[in-house]
Amino acid sequence: MASALIVVALDGLVYGLLLFMLSSGLTLIFGMMGVLNLAHASFYMLGAYFAFTISLAVGFWPGLVAAPLLTGALGALVERYGLRPVHRHGHVAELLFTFGLAFVIGEIVPLVWGRAPVAYHVPHLLDFALFHIGQTAYPAYRVFMMAVSLAMFAGLFAALARTRVGLVVRAALTHPQMVSMLGHDVPRVFTLVFGAGCALAGLAGVIAGNALTTQPGMAESLGPVVFAVVVMGGLGSIWGAFVASLLIGMIQTVSVGLDMPLWHAARAVGWSVAPDGAFSDLWHLSIARVGPTVPYLLLVLTLAFRPRGIAGSRSG
Repeated sequence: MASALIVVALDGLVYGLLLFMLSSGLTLIFGMMGVLNLAHASFYMLGAYFAFTISLAVGFWPGLVAAPLLTGALGALVERYGLRPVHRHGHVAELLFTFGLAFVIGEIVPLVWGRAPVAYHVPHLLDFALFHIGQTAYPAYRVFMMAVSLAMFAGLFAALARTRVGLVVRAALTHPQMVSMLGHDVPRVFTLVFGAGCALAGLAGVIAGNALTTQPGMAESLGPVVFAVVVMGGLGSIWGAFVASLLIGMIQTVSVGLDMPLWHAARAVGWSVAPDGAFSDLWHLSIARVGPTVPYLLLVLTLAFRPRGIAGSRSG
């Protein structure tokens, strides 16, 4: 039992860190530009497909570097020639633009790579069991995913807090006119930030596409969860996104592994319920069945009791 809990906790940590890799880019873009990029998960999907294509030619490791750069460059082009002209029409126009972009990418991907999942595999160098927990062999690649996510987390905070570029980015967030008067090209900074956010999404696609499945529906399956993370963490707060990612990752991973009816769980925590009374069909559902709704339930509770999120300073 203890070994199973450790495995679930590790899987929850991996999933939570993956969510953070995605949500950090989206949080960075919103915090800097006020743009809630509805196509963000589509760049995650593109990162996975770019890595798959590159890996066929030169292997996984060059793709680990090249795919996020390609995704970031594409994101920068989208901001420069798409979002920037739309910006003068307000945030609603930006929202509609990214909404349409998500559909465009969603249609282009099947045209280029097909509608079936592609054979994007874990690299042979990491395709082994790193250690055993009880009778369970834990893959080395999942530990690699955790290491990349934590390195990205540390690097992102160091870049924002310790470098000149990070200082300009943070200043442009709150005082764009002053930054412009000091000689910095604020629109160019916006382009770089949008590209960097898309590159982070692409990096998440690179390391998750082979561990999960690289297929045209991967953006639709993970995108809504990422938005729940960003809102829960607090719009514009990277630290809040990190906490919310781990929270959702852990809770959802634990819940989908529990084959226990809801009424049993409710009684275990001291709630008095009648499983054969009102809502009997609902009470007899297993926790695993309702596990996928956990991020959205947490989102609703956050909006009801703390609209600004865990660490956000703004609610809209």
